[in-house]
Amino acid sequence: MSKHRILNTRAPRVDAADKATGKALYTDDLKRPSVLTGAILHSPLAHARILNIDTSRAEKLPGVKAVVTHREAGTTPYGVSPARYDETVFCHDKVRYVGDEIAAVAAIDLDTALEATSLIKVDFEELPVVLDGRTAMDEGQPQLHEMYKNNICAQVHWHFGDIEEGRRESHLIRTDRLSSKMQDAAFMEPQSILAETESSGSLTMWSSTQAPHYIQRTLAMALNIPLHKVRVIKPAVGGGFGPKASCSSAELATCLLAIRTGQPVKLTFDREQVFLHSRARHQFFHTMTTGVKKDGSLAFLEHECLLDGGAYASFGIATIYYSGSLLGGPYRLKNMKYDGHRVVTNKPVCGAQRGHGAVIARALFEVQLDRIAEELGMDPVELRLKNVMEAGETTCNELFVSSFGMREALEAVRDSAAWKKKRSSGGKTRRDGKGIGAACGFFVSGAGYPIYRSRTYHCTVVTKVDEVGGGVTVSSGAADIGQGSDTVLAMITAEELGLNLDDVRVLSGDSSLSVDLGAYSSRTTLMTGHACREAARDAKKQILEAIAGKLEVPAETLDLREGKVVSLAGELDFSRLRKEYLQEHKGFSDLPDTPQLTFAEASRIAFLELGTIVGTGKYRPPPLGGSFKGAKVGTSPAFGCSAQIAEVTVDLETGEITVGHITGAHDCGYAINVTQVEGQMQGSMMMGMGEALMEQIIYDNKGRIVNANLAEYKIPTALDMPHLDAIIVESNEPNGPYGAKEVGEGAIMPVIPCILNAIYDATGVRIEELPVTPERLVAAMQAAKSRRG
Repeated sequence: MSKHRILNTRAPRVDAADKATGKALYTDDLKRPSVLTGAILHSPLAHARILNIDTSRAEKLPGVKAVVTHREAGTTPYGVSPARYDETVFCHDKVRYVGDEIAAVAAIDLDTALEATSLIKVDFEELPVVLDGRTAMDEGQPQLHEMYKNNICAQVHWHFGDIEEGRRESHLIRTDRLSSKMQDAAFMEPQSILAETESSGSLTMWSSTQAPHYIQRTLAMALNIPLHKVRVIKPAVGGGFGPKASCSSAELATCLLAIRTGQPVKLTFDREQVFLHSRARHQFFHTMTTGVKKDGSLAFLEHECLLDGGAYASFGIATIYYSGSLLGGPYRLKNMKYDGHRVVTNKPVCGAQRGHGAVIARALFEVQLDRIAEELGMDPVELRLKNVMEAGETTCNELFVSSFGMREALEAVRDSAAWKKKRSSGGKTRRDGKGIGAACGFFVSGAGYPIYRSRTYHCTVVTKVDEVGGGVTVSSGAADIGQGSDTVLAMITAEELGLNLDDVRVLSGDSSLSVDLGAYSSRTTLMTGHACREAARDAKKQILEAIAGKLEVPAETLDLREGKVVSLAGELDFSRLRKEYLQEHKGFSDLPDTPQLTFAEASRIAFLELGTIVGTGKYRPPPLGGSFKGAKVGTSPAFGCSAQIAEVTVDLETGEITVGHITGAHDCGYAINVTQVEGQMQGSMMMGMGEALMEQIIYDNKGRIVNANLAEYKIPTALDMPHLDAIIVESNEPNGPYGAKEVGEGAIMPVIPCILNAIYDATGVRIEELPVTPERLVAAMQAAKSRRG
């Protein structure tokens, strides 16, 4: 039985009707008077020096209103991390991947804009390319950037505890490897931008972005506009998953075109441009050496990681840190060594994608635990249960877990999936085409620090009570990109003010409304939820103090519940206050007749007493992190954890893999909206399954993508989906509002390894390269057969 009236229920999403009926407006749906269409000229070469750019023919084409290159845009460097600003709006010295932006055009329609880009003549001096991240650091390789010696964009070297002591304690030591391919986020809505200027010099941009606040800052910096004159608005967004969390050249170019023409300009990517812009999953090469004691206790982990990040830094400096730091949990591990390198290559830029930096590392570690369990003759689930952390413990890299339902989650999936009954007899792989596998995961509930160095609040919320009484409007800069954060804010506000959900209106995703760092690192429910609760309580306090003053009773003896003012200290006579309200509303048909004062009456009377009632809330995490270099990356006010069990069937002749069932449990602290928590878990399972079995960007030897479309870039469809069971574990996080913490990204962590472990159970074959396509699996099975022969 929930202790709350609105929270911890299956309340419908506040945007459900608009999205289901087509009423929701996405950026490409927006219309402005005299709007122009933008188009970008992309580099056809992966690496070349720019000798000259001639735009004269494009400028003369009828219908063209502006052509811009680096000459108009300038060369102010920008990027994600201030320590790695390595991009400019347009290339000016050389291009570094096929798709790099060289120029942009604004014209009366798309056909004219595209024709104009084809008329821009660029003279290149083609340069040797670097396409393999594994050789990018080698001596003699072409250098992409002067600032990155040996093409190393970022590197991390951590040593916690005593690795040599761990080796001496170990009964069993093994080394394993796993690599992946670059992947695309495959969101349904391509990036779309609309920009216009005002006579005052102000710029407004609508964009399918995840982070209006960060985009606002980058636009102002790169285009040299005062920050307060830049406004970024996020309309409805058709998925983000990370790649929409940073400012793009397309956003900058569209704004520049609007400034140059004095007219609104809209630019929308086609699907190929989505792939070229990328900013999605890196390519990972992981090597891990793990030692365990005779009883299965972890003794040490030595981890080497190489990330191929494409041509620019983007989020890469954070990615390389996350790849190591998030292996500190969910298991007790005293000794850990990590060496990571993030290199640049002549391929589209990689950035943040769901489970930022940690997904493939987690996959290898969980596969390795299964291999260790097999050598020790232990049940893989029991090995994990032996090592899981508990609430109140701190990882070797100084991450404190204030709540932690890892044990409960693992036991829940073990029992729900009938693990002991279905698992192969004696723990031996069946090799009969049917398999079952388990894995766990660990992730942050919001990044502990902003991307730029600042003491800024991570979010603020303003809750305004309608002056006429009855409803409230919540204003937040938070970005609802489909995950349902608007619904969470509405539910928190309704709970605190004792209202129905439909009495709360949420305005969000607008940099002019409030500060909010954006939708990334699974931060919104915990962080913006805190600020939202504080704002609602502030508004509530003002209302109750106004009513208490009129009644001459202490404010703490009053409360707002179910749309009414209730007395906690015996009955009160509200008739005098109601009389004034009724006089104001003579002729209205919905006048109150209950013994208690309604919220509509109370909020109206509070306005008459105090003026407009505005509640404000804010949130900034406490100081986090250890004393070592890079300690702030990976910090969080709270950590979520997951466990999953996958069941697969493999055709031993064709290598076709069918995932029949995934049982998942996730510790979200407290489920604000039960349906949305389940939905995030199910979405993670689907996305992880695609990355495990299908998804890979394929390049030719010139650095060109050969499958830049959703016909040849395979993702799971409804026909591929297994039966999904989502089990919610609630550990009551003390640092989260009402005990809530993340679910949006952490639930993807166990998906790939539990499927890999199930494939091994079905076939007796381990795969060291993702995705596990039928071709790769057949080749591995044939190689294994030859070795056995």
